[in-house]
Parts: sequence; C-alpha cells; structure tokens
Amino acid sequence: MYNLPNILTISRIVVIPVIFLSIYIHSLMWSVLAAILFIIASITDYFDGYLARSRNETSAFGRLLDPIADKLLVVSALLIIVANRMVHEISYIPVVIIMCREVLVSGLREFLAEVKIGMPVTRLAKWKTGFQMTALSLILLGGVSSFFAVSGELLLWVAGVLTFITGYQYFEKGMEYVRGEAASQTIKKEVKAATQKVIQAAEKVKKVVKNKARKSSVAKAKKAKAASAPKAK
Repeated sequence: MYNLPNILTISRIVVIPVIFLSIYIHSLMWSVLAAILFIIASITDYFDGYLARSRNETSAFGRLLDPIADKLLVVSALLIIVANRMVHEISYIPVVIIMCREVLVSGLREFLAEVKIGMPVTRLAKWKTGFQMTALSLILLGGVSSFFAVSGELLLWVAGVLTFITGYQYFEKGMEYVRGEAASQTIKKEVKAATQKVIQAAEKVKKVVKNKARKSSVAKAKKAKAASAPKAK
C-alpha cells in the first residue's frame, strides 16, 4: 500500500487543501504557489501509473485511489478558477461540462462494475486529461501574465469539447449494455411466452387423447358387456 506510486497518488490529495486556500488568500505569491503545486500534482498523475507498471507495484489500493485523486484535484481547480473569476463567464460552460462528465463517468463505472464490465480509459480521454491539466495550470498562472490566462482559457474550451465527446462515448458504452440487456429480456419473455403456448397446446392434446382413450374404453366395455349377455331364444 505504501509504495512510491501510491505515495505520489496520496500526495495529490494532500496538496488539494493548500491549493484550495487560494480562494481565500488573494495574493500573487500564493496564486503562483497554488499553480506550482497543481502542476506538480498533475505531473505525478503520469508518473504514479508509469512507476507502478515499470516497478510492477500495481495494487488494488492504487487503482482505487488514482481516479479519486484525479477527480478531487480537477474539481478543486475548477472551483478555484470560478470562485476567483479567473475566466470569463462564458467559459463556465466548459467548466460545467467537465464537472458533469466526471459525475457521469463515475456513475457509469459504478453501474458497469456491478455487472462485471470494465470501462478502460480511451486514447482520446488521455488527450482530454492532458489539455485539461494544461489549461488549468495556465489559468492558475494567469496572475503572472495575461498570456497564460488567455492561452489557458482557450485550452479549457478544447478540453471541454474533448470532455463532451469522451463523456458521450462512455455513455454509449453504458447504453450498449442496457440495450443488450433489454434485448435479452425481450428474447427471454418471447421464449417464455412460446414455451407457455407449447405447454398449453400439449395439455390440450393430452386432454383430447385422454377423452378418446376414455371413450374407446367405454365403447369396448359396452361391446364386451353386450357380447357376454345371454342371447334370447
């Protein structure tokens, strides 16, 4: 549990309260410190996975904590830039898209995990994360230079578009399972209905056979009785 990759993952969570304080401490020095901590935390997002694979130190704890740390870091940064009005109000649109997508994917992962279906990260999702982290880093450094602020806001829109696309892809994956399950349930219902019809038909045939057998036995009994009766002289 306490190997280097997991320690790097935990460090991303530990720095979040420090970064979050920039909402209340309005100074250039603190903003730069928050931006640097965010950049370092974003870099560890790559290195913890790389080290875990290269050192063969993957663990269930790491797989559990890594996506949680990523989401906490991103959501905290988004709240900071909105609370401090570090982007134009129109740029709240990609902010909302990113936050809604995180909720959507979390819900889909939880739902698909219950039915033992994995939802691996796509290549486009990795690009989305790269643009997202770069955009937030530049926006947090916006107090140093307007170039950083403008560049970061533009990249935030790019990240928002990629976020929407990847979110839709994940949603489609979830809907594929739902549609497949619905089709399976429909087939089961149709098979059950057909089976019931076959059973009902078999019961009718059975009743008809029984009636014929009963009538035949009655007729034979009557015939036997008539044959055994004394003939009139």
